Amino acid sequence: MKTEIELFDYTNHIMKELQKGVLLTTKDGDKVNSMTISWGTLGIEWGKPIFTTFVRENRFTKHQLDKNPEFTVNIPYGEFDKKILGFCGTKSGSQVDKVKELNLTLENSDTISVPAIKELPLTLECRVIYKQKQDPDAITEENREKCYPQDVDSSFHGANKDYHTAYYGEILRAYIIE
Repeated sequence: MKTEIELFDYTNHIMKELQKGVLLTTKDGDKVNSMTISWGTLGIEWGKPIFTTFVRENRFTKHQLDKNPEFTVNIPYGEFDKKILGFCGTKSGSQVDKVKELNLTLENSDTISVPAIKELPLTLECRVIYKQKQDPDAITEENREKCYPQDVDSSFHGANKDYHTAYYGEILRAYIIE
């Protein structure tokens, strides 16, 4: 059962959990993938509620989003197994079926093709309405040095050499899975 929520009544909770880590879930064909994120914004643009997520260029999640521009944001609400965030933040969906490995429970979404994750029940169903690759020249030198060191091989886990694409997702539904 899903209980619809008033999105902005939960802003404080969503933003606090985002700082610790939430799941960004994508789907292309039959392949569902969840990635831990801790960068994102919640707001209003074009008169619509928006969740903006930032995904690095070499991530499997980016390839999924470019093929199917829909995603769910799965946010802890109450007790949950913290290893979910650790695993989804250190393994690539191109090599591991995270849903199977973690025995996650997929809940069908009502407005998009990407499922929610029952174990992280506060859910935002989003459809991408705008995306933009970051312009390295528009990032301050301090943030470029801290977040995008160019002397690091971008092929290993945790690599941070490559820049992000911002995906602006219109929030079509917000609910808690009971």
